[in-house]
Amino acid sequence: SSDLKPLQMAFDYSKLRGKIVEKYGSQSAFVRAFGTSENTFSLKMNNKVRFTSDDIVKISKMLDIPEGKIGLYFFSQKV
Repeated sequence: SSDLKPLQMAFDYSKLRGKIVEKYGSQSAFVRAFGTSENTFSLKMNNKVRFTSDDIVKISKMLDIPEGKIGLYFFSQKV
């Protein structure tokens, strides 16, 4: 039937959260530096809105996440 929704994959951002706090002291401080609203960032961290590729590149640079480790921070599936 047409009311079937595509499966929404949920990602676990706990490593990302940890890295944000480690580097910026709090999510609020990071969000200010990142240049978005607390609300928008929260929606992304709670799997309501996807991070864009641009977001991922910018956040990785801000947090010194090496290219080879991006998957650990952004693409670890919630179990």
